[in-house]
Amino acid sequence: MERKLPYVMAFNEAVKQQMEADPNVFCAGEDIGAFGGVFGTFGGLQAKFGADRVVDTPISEQAIVGLGVGAAVTGLRPIVDLMFMDFICVALDQIVNQAAKLKYMFGGDAVLPLTITTAGGGGLSAAAQHSQSLEALLCHIPGLKVVMPSNPYDMKGLMTACIRENNPTVMIKHKRLLGMTGDVPEENYSIPLGQGNILRPGKDVTIVAYARMANEALVAAEELAKDGIDCEIIDPRTLQPLDTDLIVSSVKKTNHAVVVHEAVRFGGLGGEIASQIQELAFDYLDAPVTRIGAPFSPVPFSPALEQHYIPDSKTIVQGIRDVMSRV
Repeated sequence: MERKLPYVMAFNEAVKQQMEADPNVFCAGEDIGAFGGVFGTFGGLQAKFGADRVVDTPISEQAIVGLGVGAAVTGLRPIVDLMFMDFICVALDQIVNQAAKLKYMFGGDAVLPLTITTAGGGGLSAAAQHSQSLEALLCHIPGLKVVMPSNPYDMKGLMTACIRENNPTVMIKHKRLLGMTGDVPEENYSIPLGQGNILRPGKDVTIVAYARMANEALVAAEELAKDGIDCEIIDPRTLQPLDTDLIVSSVKKTNHAVVVHEAVRFGGLGGEIASQIQELAFDYLDAPVTRIGAPFSPVPFSPALEQHYIPDSKTIVQGIRDVMSRV
């Protein structure tokens, strides 16, 4: 029987195992020490490894990422935590102009095994400054690898891969998935960055969805199956680099594509994925690629408005019905 573990503890176990295996791995961030992090993701780690390896920092995101960049380039393997994804905006110079570019600017001599962890997505009524999905912004920056797991198994394997990676990675935990429980092996394992996953095989339409939306797509697929629509669900897992080959291969089989993300639809990652599909599989499409995302608005604070704002299985069902009706 497989062992069940929550998403949040899958993250925690990956960090713990890598800290046990490599003394150069350390963590730094706001309230990650005795408090264990705002979502408990670093719980128990300071008690096990000490305050020198699980470091509570001042409230300064730029300093936190700058610490990580300096530590990484001088031979350590830091994991630096930014509580909420929204706060990357405070540290964009360090992330975009330092972490992402130093290896290139030093002709490959600068190695940056830096992992930036943060929590993204809405659904907790945390309001407009604590609920954003800004992954497309990060994916636009050469030199960064961007990861968004949809389940506990992937969380542990991908976090392990991020920590072992010799280039800057951004691990985005979805806040609404932290309590999700799934099968997670106790042993150490990693999932290669850039390798997507077929969550559900199907023959009629390809749904590309990640993080929480991958799970909403699974619910939608079960509903659509009642009407004889067989959905194939592709979870990219890593958004940069993107497993384009897996996505295109699926679309060539199903001849229909729907891309779903929680982020604002305009300028979101769905536009890039749709473009790659039409460039590489245009002749296979029986209908235009459809994008499903949030409206062009800040995330509402009101629970009722936020529920209406964020795409869900019902939104996905309607989008797929529209695509299939255009055959």
